Amino acid sequence: MRMWFARLAGTTGNQMLMVAVGWQMYELTGSAWDLGLVGLFQFVPALLLTLVAGHVADRVHRGRIVALCLLAQGLVALMLVAGTQGLGAAVPWVSRDWLLGLSVVLGAARAFQMPAQQALTPMLVPTTMLPRAMAFSSAGNQASVIGGPALGGLIFVSGATAVYSTCVVLFLIGCFLVSRVKYTHVAPLREPVSMAVLLAGAVFVWQRKALLGAVLLDLFAVLLGGATALLPLFAKDILLVGPWGLGLLRAAPAIGALVMSALLTRWPLARRVGYRMLAAVAFYGVCMVVFGLSTSFVLSLVVLALSGAADMVSVVVRMTLVQMETPDDMRGRVSAINSVFIGASNQLGEFESGATAAVLGPVGSVVLGGVGTLLVAAAWLRYFPELAKRDRL
Repeated sequence: MRMWFARLAGTTGNQMLMVAVGWQMYELTGSAWDLGLVGLFQFVPALLLTLVAGHVADRVHRGRIVALCLLAQGLVALMLVAGTQGLGAAVPWVSRDWLLGLSVVLGAARAFQMPAQQALTPMLVPTTMLPRAMAFSSAGNQASVIGGPALGGLIFVSGATAVYSTCVVLFLIGCFLVSRVKYTHVAPLREPVSMAVLLAGAVFVWQRKALLGAVLLDLFAVLLGGATALLPLFAKDILLVGPWGLGLLRAAPAIGALVMSALLTRWPLARRVGYRMLAAVAFYGVCMVVFGLSTSFVLSLVVLALSGAADMVSVVVRMTLVQMETPDDMRGRVSAINSVFIGASNQLGEFESGATAAVLGPVGSVVLGGVGTLLVAAAWLRYFPELAKRDRL
């Protein structure tokens, strides 16, 4: 439970941080392109550090890695407090370049945190309980994703400094809790660090087409269909709501995901998991099309919640499949590969959304992405039949 509460605190802090940084960036520049750059500047260091982070997660105590990464994110939040308050200066000195620079640090911290955190979960529960544990873990994560944006939007009414200060506290709580997590860590035999060792996780995934299809599905579906980076623009210019509305929009997908994860914890998917996952991805694409065309705040909240529920089906199937098919001595490296695809679908997806919105406008960007997600689901039926026909986890 310490790990569950640590993840709850850390994810809540991260979500609040992203709401505040996105809104502050849009206030500073008014540019959809710059909103996309925030995601890109988090993704690039995660991509460059993938192989190293996976190797470290397989050799070092995973709980300590997660604790240090949460501490690093707390320091970033503290620096944002200083920049927003203008400590030592007459006016705040936070700027576009300052926000982008700290986004790089956040991306580097998350590069090490994600594979260690993913690979740690199977060490804390029996294998037979892993599908339920993944759903329960996802429920806590989604509770944070709900509470973080909503709380961040509400606190932002008092200013960005209040949000960043709250994030500092949450990251420190998460760091303390995860440092108290106990599991049996057996140090692996020392071996020379070579490209073959670093690339072992990528080779493992490549040789197992069901795993390859699972990790690539998240990359392409969410890369095309994500609209998170554009939510500040939709909130302010299309739906005509303020920071509180942005917080609710950010929280809506997580509300649907939380409900679905609770259902999957109680009634895990037992049969036809491959087809159900692809159907959920297709439904996610439909939700994005409707959201892009909506001018109603209530309708937008509903379809975002439904998209979160659909995405949770895909997440639980993919994450359980990856962990159950991977031996423990390689979980760090395989989780690192999985994490970079998740990061690509989120941070790089934010950049894609910002870039296409700069050309097509926000509505055109989201609608085109939703249609692309539908095409991805159809393509996976043909090109990854092993995954589509998977009956059981």
